[in-house]
Parts: sequence; structure tokens; C-alpha cells
Amino acid sequence: MSSIPSAEGFDSTLTLLRNPYGFISQTCRALDTDLFETRILLQKTICMTGSAAAEVFYSDDKLIRAGSMPGRIQKTLLGEGGIQGLDGAAHQHRKKMFMSLMGTEHIAALQGMSLHMLDNYAPDWEARNEVVFYDKVREMLTRAVCAWCGVPLPEAEVATRTAQLTALFEDAGAIGPKHWAARLARHRLEKWAAGMIQQVRDGELQPTQESALHVIATWRDLDGAILPPKVAAVELLNVLRPTVAVSVFIVQTAHALYRYPEWQEKLRNDEGLLEPFVQEVRRLYPFFPAVAARVKSTFEWQGYRFPKGHRVLLDLYGTNTDRRSWDAPLEFRPERFRGRAENPYDFIPQGGGNHYTNHRCPGEWIAISQMKAFCRYLVNDIDYDVPDQDLELDPGELPSLPQNRFIMRNVRRRQ
Repeated sequence: MSSIPSAEGFDSTLTLLRNPYGFISQTCRALDTDLFETRILLQKTICMTGSAAAEVFYSDDKLIRAGSMPGRIQKTLLGEGGIQGLDGAAHQHRKKMFMSLMGTEHIAALQGMSLHMLDNYAPDWEARNEVVFYDKVREMLTRAVCAWCGVPLPEAEVATRTAQLTALFEDAGAIGPKHWAARLARHRLEKWAAGMIQQVRDGELQPTQESALHVIATWRDLDGAILPPKVAAVELLNVLRPTVAVSVFIVQTAHALYRYPEWQEKLRNDEGLLEPFVQEVRRLYPFFPAVAARVKSTFEWQGYRFPKGHRVLLDLYGTNTDRRSWDAPLEFRPERFRGRAENPYDFIPQGGGNHYTNHRCPGEWIAISQMKAFCRYLVNDIDYDVPDQDLELDPGELPSLPQNRFIMRNVRRRQ
């Protein structure tokens, strides 16, 4: 049995932070391998890339999620006690709760709410000299997802809740004051969400039965007990936060429409290209760099030994741009998704495997639906100018966004 190749240096934490989207794939290419071992936060970690690695990563008999994420991520991005840290029957049962919210009509209702927000915001955009698109989209999605979930959101709290939900995904990997601010945002959001959960249970708040707030407040785990208020709060935020985070994908969609202007006319003329376009944005534009798991029990793969308890990182972005799976992987070619057979392991922007049984994000369909709605609106319903600004995507930033957050000027609604 061969030894797993090793990255240079004792610990790769700083190298990973400087190059979150390229570190794993570039190191693998340099070592001519699909995996290597290093230390992340001083802990031995096996890093993997490619569709074959993804298939192993999502094998429940080999890897588990419990205890895999660093504490700083648990205390900001994910929260503690939520579905991301569950395995086996407990995970599959909790997953049913989220999947019950993902019906076609339910997702269409959320899309409709976002389109309503766009119509409401457009007159204000026309009246302004310029609009920071990312800021407006985050606010719209906060309003829309709260309404969709049955979560009361007073007007006076919109800006605060938008900023807090943003901090969870924008600053989870930050170091210093931003990280501590994200922890504080997590604490305040969980307190807010737990209060609503209790109000539902006490009958003081009565959202519709199909709403996320009601479903989560009344959900019973395998032992028949309702979720503890803190855990229920974490799960409610696991609906709100990822939906607001779709704002990143939407701004990247606007960026792609600007960078590849020929696609605007193509999308106007062929509605069937809309989904391939947003899928190519999800594939090529960097968002989530990697996901973590732990070795459940020692096993062997491709002649390498995976010791029990080792942390494993799967490279999402590198797998989405792997030359073995994609022709000209760094070129923007939406046509590649037209009629393409689905593969749950080579296209994994929000995780791989099966939505119902694996740890693939159940909100993936929400992301696609929202991206399509905003893309269609940008192409068909408004005109706007993109002034000179820094539109380069910083590969060291998490998530990767244009420096100026995509400024729009002279917005005009089409009649």
C-alpha cells in the first residue's frame, strides 16, 4: 500500500486561505495525484479532487460528517446541532424535513415572491444614480425568504437581519474582527429564531402549516421528540441563510451577462438556454471551495489507506473544472449543459450525491430557480449601464465577488 503524497510544509492553513479555490486542485496537479495529505489548522487532513474522489466522499459507509467542520465554521456558517453534522438514519430523517419544503409549487412560490420584490424595487432603481446590485439582491432575498418561511420581518429589522444573515456566509472564514462579528450575528439570529419557534409552539404565532417555520417548529426526530429550540433555530437559519447566499450566484450571473454580452440576445431568443446558462455560472464561478468529512473506519482507496478519524476535504471548485470531466473547463460554454446527462459527482457546486440520502444541499433547486428568475429579469425586463469599476473576481475572497459588488447605473424598465 502506497503512502498518500504530502503537500510541502508542515501546515497548509495559510496557503489554503490565500488560495481557497485553487489550493487542492493545483497541489494535486503538481503531485500528479487525486489526493494528498497535509495539515489544516494543525490537524492532519486528506485533500481530494475529481469525480472519483467525490463518489468516495459521498459513500456513507466510508465517511461521516460528525465532528468534521472546524469549530470556527460551526460557530458562524453552520451552527451546532443542525443537519450538516448528522449521519445515517438521523441525517436521513432530518433531511426529510428539508425536502418537504422543496416541492415544485413551493419553490415556484418563492420565485414569485422574488419577482414581486424586483417589480417593487425597480422604480427606486430608476430614480437613483446608481445601484449596488449585490446589496439590493441580498435585501430582496431576505424579505422574500422570510415571507416564504412564515417568518415575521418588521420593516425596521430588514437591514439588520440582512446584514446578520450575510455575515454568516461572508465572514465565516475570516480572521479577526469580522469572524467575531459573524459569531455575534449567529448568536443574535439563533436567539431571534428560537423565540419564533417557541411562539409557534405556544400558539402565539401561527404560520401556515406548509411554511418552513411551522414545519421546523413541529418536526419530531427519530426518538419522537420535537427539536430543542436552539437546534430548531439552527435549522430555520439553514433555510434563511443559504437563500440569502444565493445573492452571490445572482451577482455572478449578472457578471457573466456583462462579460459575455452575446448571451443576452441568445437568452432573449431561446428560453431553453436559461437553465444551461445559470448552470454554467454555478460550474465556473467560484463560490463554495470545499466540504469536509471524517473517515468513519479505516479503508483503502486506489491503493491508499484512509485512517479512521482523519479529516477529509473534497475540492468542489476543482471538481467542477476538472479536465477529465469537462472539455475546455475554464471556458464559459453554457451549451455544454443542453441535453447533458446528470452526473451527481462531477458537477457539485452545492455538494454531490443524492439530495434525499446524501449531504447534497436540498436548497440547490432554490438556487437554480432564483438565478433563472433574476437572469430572465435582467435580460428581458430592464436595461442598465455598467460603469467603469473593478469587476475582477478576487480568487482569495470567500465568496468570490466583484470588488465593487456590481454597480448598475441608468436603470430603465422596459414597457
